[in-house]
Amino acid sequence: MSTAEPASIPLCNSADLVDGGLAVPFDVKYAGQTCRAFAIRYSGAPHAYLNRCTHVAMEMDYQPDRFFDDSGNWLLCATHGAAYLPDTGQCAGGPCRGGLVKIALSESDGAVHWHTAYNLQPVEF
Repeated sequence: MSTAEPASIPLCNSADLVDGGLAVPFDVKYAGQTCRAFAIRYSGAPHAYLNRCTHVAMEMDYQPDRFFDDSGNWLLCATHGAAYLPDTGQCAGGPCRGGLVKIALSESDGAVHWHTAYNLQPVEF
């Protein structure tokens, strides 16, 4: 287990995230494994999650960086149709087992940052 202090990592410009639009992908180390994650904007606020469906641990996007359904109100897993609430990551329908792993974000001065946690760290190169 890492004893590193939580850190703020620059992710993207605020303008890169559009309500119901494409996600900004990024890599994280979650519980010791390198994983894809994604950031989206919903109802004006940025949100980020591991790109891992809770039904079967596989990436959810049906096309690169596309997670929203046509209405822009749900995050969908392309493989089995699990639906998640964009602002909380909680299961909203379909074959999901709990909610998505949420990654803390902050936004200020035109930039979005993600925040590390004991089990969520940047990928080391």
